[in-house]
Amino acid sequence: MGEGFGTHDEHEVGVHAHEPLAHDAHLRPWHRLLPAGLAEAVWAASMTLGRGAAARVVADVAVVGAADRVVDVGCGPGTAARVAARRGARATGVDPSPAMLGLARWITTLARTSGVAFLEGGAESLPLESGTATIVWALASEHHWRDRAAGLTEARRVLVPGGRVLIAERAVTPGATGHARHGLTDAQAGELAHAMTRAGFAGVTCVRRRARRRNLVIVSARSTGR
Repeated sequence: MGEGFGTHDEHEVGVHAHEPLAHDAHLRPWHRLLPAGLAEAVWAASMTLGRGAAARVVADVAVVGAADRVVDVGCGPGTAARVAARRGARATGVDPSPAMLGLARWITTLARTSGVAFLEGGAESLPLESGTATIVWALASEHHWRDRAAGLTEARRVLVPGGRVLIAERAVTPGATGHARHGLTDAQAGELAHAMTRAGFAGVTCVRRRARRRNLVIVSARSTGR
């Protein structure tokens, strides 16, 4: 799979794809009732279900091509990074969870997808050199960021001038509770757009797209350089 482009550290962090996942550490209790191989397959399926459609929609909006270097922030099982790689781009998935990175590498190896690397890190401190990415995106992960302003500042740092940042979340209604509130209302999307402007991005746009049964709101902008 190769190493991430322009990384601070030459070694990827976390579980390598050829190493088995540690069931006791990473699998939910009901998965432990299944044989090891089946448990991994069920867990992988549960984590990737529905992500492909959203990733393809965002890749379409970003117009990902062979010249791009994509950073997938909060990559989870790596679905969006693999979508970018299949379109010819070089992709680096970044996630704070070693367990999730292990799953991402495992699936990527099984899928025989090249041009993808996975690194441990958070949105507020991306393990990449400045000016090395053409696209930074976050799919259904921005609501987990500890500090939005810091995350946007980091996205701008690693982008080349004119590079694009895209944040995609599920469109949700005001007052939603539980898992249904994990996303952006129209008002919250507007707040995110203003935050991008304050972070130094230009040309902020907000669009809605359908990804199978899910409505996405995608807020994007271009870096003006540092």
